Amino acid sequence: MEERRKLTIPDLLAMVERGEKIAFLTAYDYPSALLEDRAGMDMILVGDSGAMCLLGHKTTLPATMDFMVAITAAVSRAASRAFVVGDMPYMSYQPSNELAIKNAGRFIAEGGADAVKLEGGVRMADRVEAIVKAGIPVMGHIGLTPQAASMIGGLKSQGRSAQTAKQLIDDAACLEEAGAFAILLEAIPARVAELIAKRAKVPILGIGSGPACHGQLLIVHDILGLFEAFTPKFVKRYADLAPIMLQAFQGYIRDVKEGAFPGPEHVYHIPKEEWEELRAMIQSSTMGEGHGLA
Repeated sequence: MEERRKLTIPDLLAMVERGEKIAFLTAYDYPSALLEDRAGMDMILVGDSGAMCLLGHKTTLPATMDFMVAITAAVSRAASRAFVVGDMPYMSYQPSNELAIKNAGRFIAEGGADAVKLEGGVRMADRVEAIVKAGIPVMGHIGLTPQAASMIGGLKSQGRSAQTAKQLIDDAACLEEAGAFAILLEAIPARVAELIAKRAKVPILGIGSGPACHGQLLIVHDILGLFEAFTPKFVKRYADLAPIMLQAFQGYIRDVKEGAFPGPEHVYHIPKEEWEELRAMIQSSTMGEGHGLA
């Protein structure tokens, strides 16, 4: 039987050392996380992208701590092996170290997460250091950082000039020095990501950042074809579930409208003797009122 021991940070480091790539995917609910874990996923990110994928918002910004903690708890209950990372939402850590530690603690205590993730490089290094000193593992996130989209020019690739690429390299080094156990690179040039991965002593995970990263992350709704608002260049679709689900919904509607559902096999039955007793009871109680059961 396959070993279901929970993966730890030393396990992830060992994977990097032996050249094994880390498989990383988002999940936002118990059923999806259960299947990902059963499939052998190494890491699961409970992303603030759930605000878009689940709630229909146009950005990740409306995700709240209560929402994130609730869905993280659902994912954590399903993950017997995968390492679960809770994504700290907008303004849950930016204002102060104290608030950052408090909210990171909620992900661990209430959400059952193994670690948290926050966005930002040099400017957020003190937050990372404070949370790590409080005993909570932190994953850094640089490059395309959706919470700061308006400041970085929108949801587009970052680090495509020498100056901005150098800043990303500095950001990664600073986060590692601050104690981040891993760093996520989003939508940066593959050659820049390779430079960062070669220099780092911690796992470098990539989403749209090329094959040299120590592991890869994608959004579960993207790989299943369930998010139709837009599809980033770096997404690979592994299934197209939207048409299948649509067909199922249309079939259900048709059967209900035509009376084909429920059929005899979907109906519960009362024993004949109990039915006769019920008829007698009702007929007795309604005697003289002209009521009865056929």
